[in-house]
Amino acid sequence: MQMEKKDIRALSKDQLRDFFVANNDKAFRGNQVYEWLWSKGAHSFDDMTNVAKPTRAMLEDNFVINHIKVDTMQRSSDGTVKNAVRLHDGLVVESVLIPTETRTTACVSSQVGCSLDCNFCATARLKRMRNLEPGEIYDQVLAIDKESRLYYNHPLSNIVFMGMGEPLMNYNNVIKAIDMITSPEGLGMSPKRIMVSTSGIPKMIKKMADDDVKFKLAVSLHSAIDEIRAKIMPFSKNFPLKDLREALEYWYRKTKSKISFEYVVWKGINDDKASIDALVKFCKYVPCKVNLIEYNPIDDGEFQQASEESIMAYIKALENTGIVVKVRRSRGKDIDAACGQLANKEG
Repeated sequence: MQMEKKDIRALSKDQLRDFFVANNDKAFRGNQVYEWLWSKGAHSFDDMTNVAKPTRAMLEDNFVINHIKVDTMQRSSDGTVKNAVRLHDGLVVESVLIPTETRTTACVSSQVGCSLDCNFCATARLKRMRNLEPGEIYDQVLAIDKESRLYYNHPLSNIVFMGMGEPLMNYNNVIKAIDMITSPEGLGMSPKRIMVSTSGIPKMIKKMADDDVKFKLAVSLHSAIDEIRAKIMPFSKNFPLKDLREALEYWYRKTKSKISFEYVVWKGINDDKASIDALVKFCKYVPCKVNLIEYNPIDDGEFQQASEESIMAYIKALENTGIVVKVRRSRGKDIDAACGQLANKEG
């Protein structure tokens, strides 16, 4: 029975060098192939034009390159681009290019579906089928970088892990992908231009701090009252706010990196004074800023965007206590590319 071939991108550069030496070739071949795989984004061994044909055939016999394929690409009226990305096993995830006048941001996925169960999010209604491999995460960024250069005449400037999935439930692969994205041998992006957004898993936030990561942290908070948060995000019953607060304080002590809170205000759910007061109090525990996010309905009407008056009440209360707050208007709504709308309708 023929063994399934291994994805060559699972090998480190040293392992690739060792493979060539074991097959009576020069170690530097490993460096060449590594460069083709990562900085040049080769999709097949035949792309590796400075590698001899017999060597390419040997690679073909032993390995595969499980690259992604952009199945469909949609462009919004506001310039946002959404990619439906087909993986080697036929599953589909989505990633988004968000342009502004000064930069382009890639919103990438880390799981097929999601491990969590946030009631307001279309992605959470898909069961988690599997974690993405580091190369599959990297490929989404590479594809969006090419689109940024093509449509906006400059390289990708920022990355947010706010697509499908909970990044901290695929921690090792996300970290490996970021290592390649920031490596001079990959895309060479600064980690300060990368933000990982979590729904709030305290022990993993502490692990990131212990691992001395250099990227930025965002937390989808949406309520600073346990009972309300548990209704919006049922999984959070296992992660009470006091544990989250302790983890965030630990994060800041270790990294000195300010936290961003992502926060949607919904009509009749968290648009009252008690919710505002609770958020203001929570924000005082650790240096942070708050992004108030416009809600994008996902069809059933249970969650509705709060009134402008409610939003203004949040802004006033936060600014009065010196907390930086911004309202983030959603992009790409007409192609279901906005926050919480990624749901694989193509797949």
